[in-house]
Amino acid sequence: MTDNMIELAKRALACKGWRWMRGMNTTTGDTFIAFSDCDEAYWLALLPDLTDPATLGCLLALVRFAYSDPWFYVRPSHTYRPDGVLGWECFGYLPGRDGGSWRGSGYASEVEALVDALEAAP
Repeated sequence: MTDNMIELAKRALACKGWRWMRGMNTTTGDTFIAFSDCDEAYWLALLPDLTDPATLGCLLALVRFAYSDPWFYVRPSHTYRPDGVLGWECFGYLPGRDGGSWRGSGYASEVEALVDALEAAP
């Protein structure tokens, strides 16, 4: 994983809405099944592999749960970032904020959009 992905993984772990979910993979190649009494500290010391499709899907599920919005989504943007690359944007529902919607745009990756959304979740 790149330094950027490691930083995003650390940011995700620090979120109030973060939790390990069945099927998530770690940067060490482990796959999370469930906590047992003896291994919770082990899992809490690991970083999620945000390049893994299953882990990315679980991150999306965590964001949807945090916003109580099963339709929260991320998509490639139709606008270019200052570096000349098409960015990513995300949309969700959040009562009482900007007419009930939450939108973030200009992200360099889908992962960055989801981590930012999880950080901003109520």
